[in-house]
Amino acid sequence: MAMILWASSFIALKLAFVDYHPMVVIAGRMIVASLAFFFLLPRFRNIRIRRQDWKLLAAMALCEPCLYFIFEALALKNTSASQASVITTMLPLLVTVASALFLAEHFSLQSFVGLGLAMAGGIALSLGGETSVQAPAPFLGNFYEFLAMLCATAYTVAVKRLTSRYSPLFLTAVQAWVGALFFGPILLLPQIPMPETLLLIPTAAIVYLGLAVTLFAYGFYNFALSRMDASKAAIYVNLTPLFTMLFGWLIFRESFTLLQYLAGLLIFFGVGLSQNFWLKQTVRS
Repeated sequence: MAMILWASSFIALKLAFVDYHPMVVIAGRMIVASLAFFFLLPRFRNIRIRRQDWKLLAAMALCEPCLYFIFEALALKNTSASQASVITTMLPLLVTVASALFLAEHFSLQSFVGLGLAMAGGIALSLGGETSVQAPAPFLGNFYEFLAMLCATAYTVAVKRLTSRYSPLFLTAVQAWVGALFFGPILLLPQIPMPETLLLIPTAAIVYLGLAVTLFAYGFYNFALSRMDASKAAIYVNLTPLFTMLFGWLIFRESFTLLQYLAGLLIFFGVGLSQNFWLKQTVRS
């Protein structure tokens, strides 16, 4: 569910960036999410943050949403949603290395093979067909998306450590509130043009990003991190290009090639292999 929502965010961001400045979109997204979490304040009343966790919480929020959203906004201004989504297939590999170094997680050969297959499928899926979205500076945009993935890696490791002491919902709320405080003042800068009128499509995209993506996608992902290894949870990111292409077909009427269909099957097989899904099904049979 988190990957479906995150895939849709590439489309929503592209739609919003057409009429609104990227910082307006990002700040609006975080403000919407933070307001939604205020209704959940009573659930956080009894939470006591340990002194030694403040730095880790700050690092988590700084990496994502603060730096991550800046790099992602720059990426989507220079490259297409399809090309940006393929860079996300680097996240599982980065998280796997980071998890081994900082979380002492073990990674089996079967999971490693599944990761490789899923990453190969993600690359083939995004590069296997023509895209109708303009990418004025794809190399630069893809580099910014890679920087975003580095931030996402540090975020994943931080959340994995914190979920042993705090609920995923609380950690998601912290992200939203810090993001609103971080991006809100940017709107006061004279370099940021504010929209004179609220347009339906970009405004709806901002609300969707704040509620569906920031609130639920991060909530789902943080919950997953509290129940499974960070390296295995990150493997599901390989589904993002597949869902991004699907949304591109639904909204922009983009068509799939035979290679893309085969790549989609490869992604599903790779993710299933990494989670021992196919092995479990064989044993049950």
